[in-house]
Amino acid sequence: MLHPAALAGIWDHSAFREDMIGRLRRTARFIAITTFADQGEALASIARVKAIHARVKGSLPDGAAYSASDPKFLAWVHACEAWCFLEAWLRFGDPALSLQDKNAYVSQSGRVAALLGADPVPATRAELVALIAAYKPCLRANERTREARRIVVNPPGLSPSAKLLHRILTNAAIGLLPDWARRMHGLPYRPLDEFEAAAGATAIARALRWAFESR
Repeated sequence: MLHPAALAGIWDHSAFREDMIGRLRRTARFIAITTFADQGEALASIARVKAIHARVKGSLPDGAAYSASDPKFLAWVHACEAWCFLEAWLRFGDPALSLQDKNAYVSQSGRVAALLGADPVPATRAELVALIAAYKPCLRANERTREARRIVVNPPGLSPSAKLLHRILTNAAIGLLPDWARRMHGLPYRPLDEFEAAAGATAIARALRWAFESR
């Protein structure tokens, strides 16, 4: 949300403000297909997303043009996803993951990003960290980012039980952010929230692993 062009594409061309959960589900489905489906289905899903990206273009509030097919824009989105997924696994899965395996994950996850048109695509964790740092000067926190943050943290239309689950997972996600990103979003560091989120997210992850392993 901190990259103006990334946020503009969603702001101008999606209904995330009215259907945040639907947006998350569609994104999760794409990730699941490109991770676990056969190659043909994965490539077809990538082609559909590329076709959508080709139509997503416009102007930022300052008049600068943006396009969802911009390789650098796609590189930022990929870098954020790869960082968060890897950090989540280190926090809630295997904290002792070797550097070799970390690099393998970054390299393998980059295949989808490259097929979507991202450039550059990091091949190691060090390259991933360096790429995110390189984007920091162009990141912005403004009224749009604050509104998007509000919707992500508290999406409309959730049942009480879904709100509880969403709060746990959202706090866990906030805890994965670098300190500088959390400060830009105006999200305070709350150790108690992070402790609750870590415990809840770990329990949810274990339940999901059990469910998949039991099939």
